[in-house]
Amino acid sequence: MSNAHTARPASAEGAVENGWSVDDRCTNCDVARQLAPDLIIETGGRSEVVRQPRGDAETRQLNAAAFACHTRSIRHSSERLDPAADPYPLPLDDGVLLCGHNSPHTAAANSYLLRRPSGTVMMVDTPRWSLALADRYGALGRVTDVLLTHRDHAAHGRRYADHFGARLWIHEGDLDAAPDADRVLRGTRAADIDEGVRAYPLPGHTRGSVLYVADERHCFSGDSFYWSRTTGDIEVAENVTWYSIRELAASLARTAGLLRFEWLLPGHGDRKHLPAEEMAQRMRQLTDRTRELEPQPVDFTAMRW
Repeated sequence: MSNAHTARPASAEGAVENGWSVDDRCTNCDVARQLAPDLIIETGGRSEVVRQPRGDAETRQLNAAAFACHTRSIRHSSERLDPAADPYPLPLDDGVLLCGHNSPHTAAANSYLLRRPSGTVMMVDTPRWSLALADRYGALGRVTDVLLTHRDHAAHGRRYADHFGARLWIHEGDLDAAPDADRVLRGTRAADIDEGVRAYPLPGHTRGSVLYVADERHCFSGDSFYWSRTTGDIEVAENVTWYSIRELAASLARTAGLLRFEWLLPGHGDRKHLPAEEMAQRMRQLTDRTRELEPQPVDFTAMRW
């Protein structure tokens, strides 16, 4: 999401020649900073390791960041990444796991696995494709559905769905990104995916953007809105809205009051867990703020991570 910068020493504690660092392929996608927030920060429009890990817990954080990074930019100078240190799929709570292994073909988007009470699993958006990863995710349970939130995250949907024997879902507004989808969501009315899982069309970021809410607990928002560490609130990516910020405002006005959830789980931007009533209040405030926004050119550097 930004121009490449020359790699610099990670810190006085551990320079690039002796420790962890981020190389100059970094695109400032924020994924690493979500996973290792005290060790990796944004500096000059890219991620940078600001100090070396102290203890096993922080080393695990850096491994999580390294195995999620879509450009494989996070490395140790003297050690190869150890497959045994790959934490994915990574539990976020008892119902959702983070896939990791973000893909360069989905703009480094986060993707998730949703466990169902029946023992089956749904995949929301897609990590990079590999047979080994697919088998690892499938070991959690039979994957019945691959739910795409919008066109930008559709790259590997068909391959994962075919591997699992699952149904691939997308909205008609973005159908050209997955023309062979098995299920097509239409219009702006909410639709049931399965018991406890509901799709809410939310045109704005793209024409066919959708969010999925499971059990009034987990909201998979795609790129429609996210948690910003900069503002400490839910935000829309007004600087990266491909279709229409005014349509997004209308979508929120129509939909926000219907939503109830505790976990905000976006494709880009950070995750957040708050009581449902607080999330509802913040969504009402987001709706009011978005109504005041005007269209503007796409500018990745203006993202308020």
